[in-house]
Amino acid sequence: MSSPVFPDHTPPPQDEQHEPRKQDRRGGVVERLGLNWRLHGDGRHVAPGDVVTPRERLAWPRTISIGAQHVVAMFGATFLVPLLTGFPPATTLFFSGIGTVLFLVITAGRVPSYLGSSFAFIAPITASVNQYGPGGALGGVIMAGAALFLIGVIVQIAGTGWLQKLMPPAVTGTIVALIGFNLAPSAKQNFTAAPVTALVTLGSIILISVLFRGLLGRLSILLGVAIGYVTAVIRGEVDFTSIRAAWNEQGVFGLPQFHSPEFHLNLAGLFIPVILVLVAENIGHVKSVALMTGDDLDPYMGRAIISDGLATMIAGSGGGSGTTTYAENIGVMAATRVYSTAAYWVAALVAILLSVLPVFGAAVATVPQGVLGGAATVLYGMIGMLGVRIWVQNRVDFSNPVNLTTAAIAMIVGIGDYTWSFAGLDFAGIALGTAAALVVYHLMAGIARARGSVGSDPLTPDTSQSPSPLG
Repeated sequence: MSSPVFPDHTPPPQDEQHEPRKQDRRGGVVERLGLNWRLHGDGRHVAPGDVVTPRERLAWPRTISIGAQHVVAMFGATFLVPLLTGFPPATTLFFSGIGTVLFLVITAGRVPSYLGSSFAFIAPITASVNQYGPGGALGGVIMAGAALFLIGVIVQIAGTGWLQKLMPPAVTGTIVALIGFNLAPSAKQNFTAAPVTALVTLGSIILISVLFRGLLGRLSILLGVAIGYVTAVIRGEVDFTSIRAAWNEQGVFGLPQFHSPEFHLNLAGLFIPVILVLVAENIGHVKSVALMTGDDLDPYMGRAIISDGLATMIAGSGGGSGTTTYAENIGVMAATRVYSTAAYWVAALVAILLSVLPVFGAAVATVPQGVLGGAATVLYGMIGMLGVRIWVQNRVDFSNPVNLTTAAIAMIVGIGDYTWSFAGLDFAGIALGTAAALVVYHLMAGIARARGSVGSDPLTPDTSQSPSPLG
């Protein structure tokens, strides 16, 4: 901003000369934090075919109500992860709110997203808790966050082309699929603990997802869990002792339960493969928002991944689960046509507020095994099917023996939970499956290209195809 011009063109008083610069500095900080939203139209209506962009907002009452919808949308998935892994739900909710604030600041308010708990961490956390306790699992979460942060830095500098070469769709889809299907035994264990309640929960999720449209349909898991919980209460499967204890010991407000991490190098192979899922989710989220808003968000791709990495590291340092951008909230944005990051600030602050209500956290922790088993049957399967979706969307050719063999070996290693011990380090199914996918694909692809031996059908090889089906 230039200095104000006085009628006689004399310089302004000394104490006023620096005022505009102060305002500039304040304005610059606000802009860098992404807090300078423009009011969209009259602040009350969104015209047909129009959208509220990330840098705009509606009137605050409407923005707050939309922010509350985002809390509802993310809540079902965010609190299920700590329940399934044994982490304190309030702590995970607290760090999801902190992580969302961090994400909004680092992306300068250009990428609307809520950072909730990532399902991809369930398998490695469950395995590591059994071996090293919660502290060891948190150390693994931090290692994954650090690796994700480094990936984000490279993406911000060099783009995503190198990622596509290292992990083509055949490999990425396989790794994502095996992470989900590796959890099948855990889902079965919870389901068989209370099969009637689990079946009611599962059936409710199925029916709600097809009976209702709009937001209700997208909240099928949350509503199914609520119905399953009521069923469990009726059947006497819920213990309310912890709720009364939380009220008596902490009252209305209290900080969530924090836990310090421990680091064990042999857990790196279990946790670091998870970042492949997180990278795919972040890139997919940014691309989806860009498509819906018409903004070019590619310059913020690396920032989004960096933010998720930092949020995951912070969560792991205090007792929370790893985070990721949430597709659930894209549904809210698509329904409301409001992509304002102001609504996500509201959602983050509400999440933090809920996390410091001890009774709320204790109530969430009372969800019994049967309910978790019913929900996990759907959720874990969905994670696995995300990998299949990557194959389908990218038209991966499984008549090609390279693609077929890569997926076949890695999936069996991951689902069967193979374990390999070497030099005092244990590598479990997810780590081995990831390594198998990368090694088998690139080894076979390299040999096939050199020999010209790639066939279109693994049973009747055909080397006449041109160009090579490896691409």
